[in-house]
Amino acid sequence: MTSDIFRTIRDAVVFELRALLPDLPEELLARVLVEPPRDASHGDMATNAALVVAKAARQAPQKVAQGLSERLLAHPGIAAAAPAGPGFVNLRLEEGMLRDQLPVMLRAGIAYGDGGTGGGRKVDVEYVSANPTGPMHVGHCRGAVVGDALANLLLKAGWAVTKEYYINDAGAQVQALAWAAYWRYLQALGTALSEEEFAQSIPGGLQYRGEYLVPVGEALRARFGDSLAPGATPADPSLWLDTVRAFTVDAMMAEIRSDLAALGVTHDVFISEAALVASGAADAAIADLAARGLVYEGVLAPPKGKLPDDWEAREQTLFRSTEFGDDVDRPLRKSDGTNTYFANDIGNHADKIRRGFDELVQVWGADHGGYVPRMKAAVAALTADRPVPLDVVLCQIVKVVKGGQPVRMSKRAGTYVTLADLIEEVGRDAVRFTMLTRKSDAQMEFDLDAVVQQSRDNPVFYVQYAHARCRSVLRQAGEPDAESLASAPLESLADPAEMALIRRLTAWPRTVEAAALAREPHRIAFFLHDLAADFHLLWNRGREDATLRFIRDGEPDATRARLALVAATAAVIRSGLAVMGVTPVEEMR
Repeated sequence: MTSDIFRTIRDAVVFELRALLPDLPEELLARVLVEPPRDASHGDMATNAALVVAKAARQAPQKVAQGLSERLLAHPGIAAAAPAGPGFVNLRLEEGMLRDQLPVMLRAGIAYGDGGTGGGRKVDVEYVSANPTGPMHVGHCRGAVVGDALANLLLKAGWAVTKEYYINDAGAQVQALAWAAYWRYLQALGTALSEEEFAQSIPGGLQYRGEYLVPVGEALRARFGDSLAPGATPADPSLWLDTVRAFTVDAMMAEIRSDLAALGVTHDVFISEAALVASGAADAAIADLAARGLVYEGVLAPPKGKLPDDWEAREQTLFRSTEFGDDVDRPLRKSDGTNTYFANDIGNHADKIRRGFDELVQVWGADHGGYVPRMKAAVAALTADRPVPLDVVLCQIVKVVKGGQPVRMSKRAGTYVTLADLIEEVGRDAVRFTMLTRKSDAQMEFDLDAVVQQSRDNPVFYVQYAHARCRSVLRQAGEPDAESLASAPLESLADPAEMALIRRLTAWPRTVEAAALAREPHRIAFFLHDLAADFHLLWNRGREDATLRFIRDGEPDATRARLALVAATAAVIRSGLAVMGVTPVEEMR
């Protein structure tokens, strides 16, 4: 039997649908879904099959639903099937079929819920990709957790996943970083101008003033001595600033990797924007688009509303992104002839396509929402011969509060809360779990006081406590092995609270599949919270009703059945926490 009971019933629905209406096209049958009903009182599952095929069958959906219901009633494991609404069919399963899933869970352990939806397709998940200009902050943290959990989720659902970080190490911001590091280097030598004097003496001013660059300046002095100082080098900074820039970017990326590791985030691949530009990847991609007739020299219409002071009508190299759903064609070259950021990003995506990915996923901050249409247009143009879908997951900002007041300051960064500060305050697992308790495109308030409270209002504690309770029961029972519990007689599990917990557990594979397809890892946190609620309810009822206790003196079969249920619950919680990158606790202290 498959570990996904929803897939088992879907196969039954399709089988009976074929028998009822022969010659239905396969592409139509592929649209048949079997899902949990919105209202649990309607049954265990519902299918849209009649609605999908009614037009092709030239029958009213209700008539198809009636015929399908009658056939499904004779199918093993289905206790009830009834038409509903405009053409749905609601299904209720035999309790024995539900109980039979417990041995499957126990034998699979943390692998329960692993699926084949991805079909082994290669997917590149790019996330974080912060400019290497300072420490990781809370805004980066949310994207890091969402991206990492999404990559884990896709892997569990059957995709071949590559976790990627795109280093934005080209352009004016990194140049400004190099100047700021150079000032800290001069400070380390004891020869620096004052902060304001130095700011006035360099192009663009001193943009990065946080103390996090002090160690970089000291490291530059240790590595190069005074050889980069004004008296020891040519007057032209272009002859030495590249050295400082490369050294500083490496130092910042080492710190970023360290911060991410503390969060439990690791990437398989780090791609340098500067290296891609130097390799000619962006120019090659633009040449490819030009060969397809998608690049031209033209003048864009003025932007709607008030014109910016620096706007001018001038001929530019433009990409025909409007042919792929964008609202305006996009510039590829700046006035000085260098690539726009968009052009370099086209080179980045062309490189991913060259590496053979079947799907691309990007996790961006919500402030990049307007950038999505042009990037989707570029990827569609680049993959016209072999379509490669690009999905973009947007993450809204996070506001950190403590004692009901906003927390803005960092000891090192000076203007924002760093990731390291947050992890030090509440711990890695609390950070990761909390970041997934809201849909990524919803704004979030991260309450430092709430995430360490031991109450049911804290989802981190609530789920971890459920696992700790499971482990406490199993330790009390002498740590029975999974195989012995998998062979336990389960007929005594019949109370509505026990069956509700089993029904929740059987929905785990379907939850993994649906969350992966929707690119929504927060669904895992929601599922675990609901699962924990079902388990805590059963635990509390056992304190009042001896027949619901997990360990029953003198009743070995009933005890083994309930231990099987407890062990399966613990296994599914661990499976879900693994997707989230959270470590399950053995006991609460």
